[in-house]
Amino acid sequence: KMVEFAPLSVPLQRRLQTASVVQWVFSFLGLAQCCTAAFIALFFTRFWLVSALYAAWWFIDREKPSKGGRRIHAVRNSVIWRYMRDYFPITLVKTAELDPRQNYLMGFHPHGVLAAGAFLNFCTEASGFSMLFPGITPHLMMLSLWFRFPFFRDYLMSGGLVPSDKESASYVLQRPEGGNVLAIIVGGAQEALDARPGSCTLMLKNRKGFVRLAIEHGTPLVPIFSFGENDLYEQVRNPKGSWLRKLQHRLQQIMGISLPLFHARGIFQYSFGLVPYRRPICTVVGKPIPVQRKHRPSEKEVDQVHQKYINELCKLFEEHKAKYNIPEDRHLEFI
Repeated sequence: KMVEFAPLSVPLQRRLQTASVVQWVFSFLGLAQCCTAAFIALFFTRFWLVSALYAAWWFIDREKPSKGGRRIHAVRNSVIWRYMRDYFPITLVKTAELDPRQNYLMGFHPHGVLAAGAFLNFCTEASGFSMLFPGITPHLMMLSLWFRFPFFRDYLMSGGLVPSDKESASYVLQRPEGGNVLAIIVGGAQEALDARPGSCTLMLKNRKGFVRLAIEHGTPLVPIFSFGENDLYEQVRNPKGSWLRKLQHRLQQIMGISLPLFHARGIFQYSFGLVPYRRPICTVVGKPIPVQRKHRPSEKEVDQVHQKYINELCKLFEEHKAKYNIPEDRHLEFI
């Protein structure tokens, strides 16, 4: 006999949704440091063998992040991510079919503060990526620095994250069986410094490395715009030329990561905290742009494809902005 469970009450659902987002935010803000501290601390306890064995495994497995990673479907399908999806909520929209016999390079815009849409759509199944794009395996690039932390690297790989270097990208794009997507947050850490509600400014004007990569592998480019990505946090004013912006750029040059000073709401109150606002995110995946393969493309050829990509991204934004309450007179700006 089937046993039916009563649906969760609305207050309980909201608490679970908030808890899932808190877990996600603080996992990226502090989990790497906690993993490193635990790895070192275990050496000074009777459980020192755990860290010793892991260190040996880490050495043997050191190339795995650059070889497509090691995804764990149980992690990608965890109910936690579905609660996180419903918190904002986050939705994924398909505008064209993707051929599973081909590989694709997707450009994700904008970065936002913590790239919530990119993470949930490509590193989990909460928004139904595999159902929308059957036969396609997504990979999301992340700063290589994060893969140097013990234990944390395995957590990242379990969702499909790979390091943001040419070796990792080439491994995914040149797989002969096809059916692989490499998603790159093109604006990167620098764009995060301009992420604030209502912003439509993208760091793309001189970002051409991903275009060159697509040409070298003959991989179609797919533009993506995530509406609402910049609306999750307020950011301390840091205009170009200010002492804060200069300090943030300097820290980025040293560490490779930007440090935006952001705030939103708290766990039990709505006036201040690190928990993002409950504002909808809609990630729209555009149509593939065919790319002719060439081993060593000239600057002119890269510029032509780059301009075509920008035109398609603008077209995608203009076609969908009215659905997501973007004013008619607002357009994408590129720096």
